[in-house]
Amino acid sequence: MHVTASGERDARPLLFLHGGGVAGWMWGPTTERLPDDVRLLVPDLPGHGRSSGEDYVSHSRTVDDLAGIVEAATDRPVTVVGFSLGAQLAVLLGSRRPDLVEKVVAVSAQAVPTRAPGATLGLLRLAAPLARYEWFARAQARELRIPPSLQDDYLRTSRAVSVRTLSTAVGENIRFTPPDGWARFPGDALVLVGGRERRVMRDSARTLAALLPGTGLEVVDGCGHTIPLERPDWFARRLRDWVTRER
Repeated sequence: MHVTASGERDARPLLFLHGGGVAGWMWGPTTERLPDDVRLLVPDLPGHGRSSGEDYVSHSRTVDDLAGIVEAATDRPVTVVGFSLGAQLAVLLGSRRPDLVEKVVAVSAQAVPTRAPGATLGLLRLAAPLARYEWFARAQARELRIPPSLQDDYLRTSRAVSVRTLSTAVGENIRFTPPDGWARFPGDALVLVGGRERRVMRDSARTLAALLPGTGLEVVDGCGHTIPLERPDWFARRLRDWVTRER
């Protein structure tokens, strides 16, 4: 798995996990607004971006690999910031390896399974070849609120994602339920969801927060799914203030 790392090894570590169909570049508008005295770990998840040579196998396999990355990159517990599919991985990593995770920020995480996932995946496989067409990819970029400065990155990433990776990642995503260990996570957690999100996503945010007492739940007015890209200034400021907050 390709990982971009910056900052001193002994600085406060933050691990950023992107969503499906994008890559680590999506965190640029966030990380460029953070202070210099942090350790940033930004992987491209399997099947995405500079890790596109290896298909996405499962959430479980990916979390095992992420744990190895954290152990090799820092001697301190990390704050894991995850978006969409990456938010599910953040929850899993915190649940499975609380020794490695101090805090979890879950942005736009689905935690209520989709009904009839087989039908959804069937339609996805039919539509997947359309990603090869620039007009379709640009339409998807607009839907995701990808800023103009990152659209070339999105087009390149979208073309490289295989049908296998897309089907597997989306299948894991729409079937996801919080693991039992989430209710016992000893660290801090913050759950963010856009006020204009679909009902299943708002229900998912409430589900995640309810399972772990003390979790912060915030509905971000005016935002849809991609809060870090729709409101980068607000998101970076909120993240900075929350990460540095003492328990």
